[in-house]
Amino acid sequence: MKTQFFYPQNIEKALLITVDLDEKNQWPTKDVVQELVDLTHSTGVEVVDQLIINRKEPSPKLYIGKGKAEEIAQLCHGSDINTVIFNNDLSGTQQRNLEEVIGLKTIDRTQLILDIFAQHAHNPEGKMQVELAQLEYLLPRLTGKGVILSRLGGGIGTRGPGEQKLEMDRRRIRKRIDKLHEELAAVSSHRKTVRKKRREMTMPTIALVGYTNAGKSTLLNALVDAHQEVKNSLFTTLDTLSKRLILPNHQTVVLSDTVGFLYKLPHHLIEAFKATLEEVVEADLLLHVLDVSNPNFHRLKEAVYSVLKELGADNKPIITVLNKIDKLIDKDWLLQHKRDFADSVAISALKKENLSELIDLIVHQFSQLMTELDIYLPLDRMDLVNLIHEEGQMKKVEYTAKSIHIQALVSSVTADKIKSYRIYPVNN
Repeated sequence: MKTQFFYPQNIEKALLITVDLDEKNQWPTKDVVQELVDLTHSTGVEVVDQLIINRKEPSPKLYIGKGKAEEIAQLCHGSDINTVIFNNDLSGTQQRNLEEVIGLKTIDRTQLILDIFAQHAHNPEGKMQVELAQLEYLLPRLTGKGVILSRLGGGIGTRGPGEQKLEMDRRRIRKRIDKLHEELAAVSSHRKTVRKKRREMTMPTIALVGYTNAGKSTLLNALVDAHQEVKNSLFTTLDTLSKRLILPNHQTVVLSDTVGFLYKLPHHLIEAFKATLEEVVEADLLLHVLDVSNPNFHRLKEAVYSVLKELGADNKPIITVLNKIDKLIDKDWLLQHKRDFADSVAISALKKENLSELIDLIVHQFSQLMTELDIYLPLDRMDLVNLIHEEGQMKKVEYTAKSIHIQALVSSVTADKIKSYRIYPVNN
């Protein structure tokens, strides 16, 4: 008997299922469930009901027991539900078998995240990364997919590469994956060239990192007036944006917004987005934006550091930005939590509160990379004088008959560049 699928007339309505395997070091179930609700709402899908299933370990065939799968089928067909979303990662076999029993489209957590990514990728690089992640997710699931590949209803879990690509055979998909890897390698090479030029221009880099919806884009807008899109939803920012920020000591730095992190962010998604996340790896300083209004902000911090560790960026200099203090009713405990985090500042990016404290911390961090310069330059090298004005802090400039005497605070890179033009005063 052919499985009958039901598709939405206007909006998808979902049953959310969390299988609690009682794993060590995992978040409380209620928090995991709430995050699934938030992720689902980010796709525009209505949550009709939620179900928590306790198991010691997943079933190889269905992830859950057959009896429980049949109960889910009855619950869905007795309600206005047309999509089942698991808060766990399913194998292709498990997903296919569940759809056969339940008779409805069934997707897992990774597929849900990929759908959000597909909606929020706007520039060519972001779209390539999403397509690569989706195709790599699809490839091992091609065998026997049958009904999944023949869906006509669209909706969640089908956005991104497009239906024509979903009908490719393995060979064509592998060829497309190889092509995307090549194109993203070219993007990575271009980024390295840009970063090299920045370093030659003595511009340090700062990467904004943090849990999704922590307020990174709002902070970028507040610091550099970037007009980055801001929404109260998960993964609003997927495309990296870099802007120059001029500090009070006249030092120019590059500030980059990056994709938000997530609890148990699938490894292959980190791999697919490495071209973007290289901004984190190569940055001189990280601003870890933490939503301090979230009761579970300590867990959010742990999730971010887990991803940073996987990227090899957990040992970089970090300023912890305790954001969204405008949402706090009681701010007295903030002082205690500031002591819990080295190099931290409590701000409201939305209200632009305490941004000067954050800027002071950034200046302090980079001042450790600055050096005192006391030098005599040729009279015809005003370009070097201008460079010091633009990228350093001028303390003294004195014009003599034969030279320009300068005392300034500059980066070590700028100092090395300028020292080669040094002249020694003789009867100035």
